Amino acid sequence: MTDNQKHHELQRSLKNRHIQMIALGGAIGTGLFYGSGTTIKLVGPGISLSYIIGGIAIFFIMRALGEMSVDEPVSGSFSHYADRYWGDFAGFFSGWNYWFCYIVVSMAELSVVGVYINYWFPAVPTWVSALVFLISITLLNLINVKAFGEFEFWFSLIKVVAIVAMILFGFFIIFLGFGNNGHPIGLSNLWAHGGYLPNGVWGLLLSLVIVMFSFGGVELIGITAGEAHHPEKSIPKAINQVVWRILIFYVGALLVLTIIYPWNLVGTTGSPFVEIFAKIGIPAAAGILNVVVLTAALSTYNSGLYSNGRMLHSLALHGSAPKIFTRLSKAGAPVAGVVFSSALTLIAVILNFLVPGKVFLYLISVATIAAIFNWAMILITHLKFRGIKQEAGEADKLAFKLPFYPISNYVTLAFLAMVIGLMAFIPDMVYSLYIGPVWILILYIGYKLRGPLNS
Repeated sequence: MTDNQKHHELQRSLKNRHIQMIALGGAIGTGLFYGSGTTIKLVGPGISLSYIIGGIAIFFIMRALGEMSVDEPVSGSFSHYADRYWGDFAGFFSGWNYWFCYIVVSMAELSVVGVYINYWFPAVPTWVSALVFLISITLLNLINVKAFGEFEFWFSLIKVVAIVAMILFGFFIIFLGFGNNGHPIGLSNLWAHGGYLPNGVWGLLLSLVIVMFSFGGVELIGITAGEAHHPEKSIPKAINQVVWRILIFYVGALLVLTIIYPWNLVGTTGSPFVEIFAKIGIPAAAGILNVVVLTAALSTYNSGLYSNGRMLHSLALHGSAPKIFTRLSKAGAPVAGVVFSSALTLIAVILNFLVPGKVFLYLISVATIAAIFNWAMILITHLKFRGIKQEAGEADKLAFKLPFYPISNYVTLAFLAMVIGLMAFIPDMVYSLYIGPVWILILYIGYKLRGPLNS
C-alpha cells in the first residue's frame, strides 16, 4: 500500500462492541424520546402497533444493506453499491442524499437540545444550547474514529440502560402502584379513552410517517463497515438484532408509557417520557430521564456528524465531491467533511433563534422524505446487486442473504411509497413533498456539473 493510499484510507478501529452500540444508538434517538408525543396524538395507545409495522419494513431494508455490506465492507457503503451495481448517477444521488438527510437530522437533534436544557434552566435561549453542543461534538469528531466509537458506546449504553430501567420501573407502577400511592394503575389506559385505536386505521397510517423518521439512522451500520474490525461478523450480528431492539426499546417503552398515562393527556412541548413521570409525581425520575433524552439527542447528532464526514470522504474518492474531502488527519478523521457538515448544521442554531419551538416538525418532514429516498435506493440497488451476482453464478455464495428476496424488496418499496403519500395529509409535512422533487433536480444539476470537481 502506498503512502497516498494510506493517507486516504479510513482506519479499521471500531470493535464489535462499538458496532453493536452504534447500531443501538442509530435506532434510539429524538424520534422516540421527543417525536413520540406527536405520534401518540395521532394514533393513541396503538403507537406500539405503529412501531411494529415500521420495524418490519426497516428490518428488510437493513438485511438488504447487510447482504451487500458483508459481501463488500466499505465506508459510504450504499453510495458505493449504487454506483457499482446501478450506475454513476445512482451512486452520486445516493451519497449526497444520505449526506443531506443526516444534515437535516442533525439540525433536528440540535433544535430540541435547548428544550431539554430548559427543563433545568428555563432562561437559557435554545439557540445558545444548540451552539454549545454543536461545537463540542464537532471537536470530538475531529480526534479519531476510536474516540467517536468510545463516546457513542457510552452514550448508547446510557440510553439502553435507561429504557430497560424505565420499562421495569413502569411495570412496578402498573402492577404494584409504585409512585401512585400504592394503587396499581392496571392496563385500562390502553382502551379507556376512546379505544386502542381512537382515531381508527387512518390515525394508525398517519402515525407511520413519524415512526419512519424515528428509525432514520439504523442504516449507519452500513457506514461503519469500512471501519469495522471484523465486518463479516459484527455487521450481521448488529443487523439481526434490529428487530429485538425495536420490540424492546420502541414497542416496550411506548407500551409502558401509554399504559401509565392516558394518551389524550400527553403533550407535545417536551419529551413525553419526562412529562409523564413528572405528572405522576416522580420528579427525580423525570430529571434522570431528561438527562437520558438529552444524551439521546447528542448521541444521534454525534452519529450524524460521523456518518456525514465518511460519506463526503467516500463521494470524494469516487470523484463526486471536491477532492479536499478525501484527505484525512493524522489520526484518520475526515476533517474537511466533518467541519463542512458541522458548519451547515449551524442553520439549526439560526432557526432556533428565529422561530424557537417550531423547528422540529418542519425538519423531520424533510428528513423523513430524504430517508425514504435512501431506503428505496438501498432496496433497488440490492435488486440489481443480486441480479448481477446471479448472472455471475455467485448468489449461492452470499453469506448474509435477505429473507424472502425479491418479494420483501417490492413489498417494502410499496410501503415506503405509501408513507410518502401519507405525508400529504399532515399539514406540517406536506411542503416536504414539494422539496423532494426540487432536491432531486438540484442533485441532477450537480451531477451534470461535477466535472470541475475532478480537476
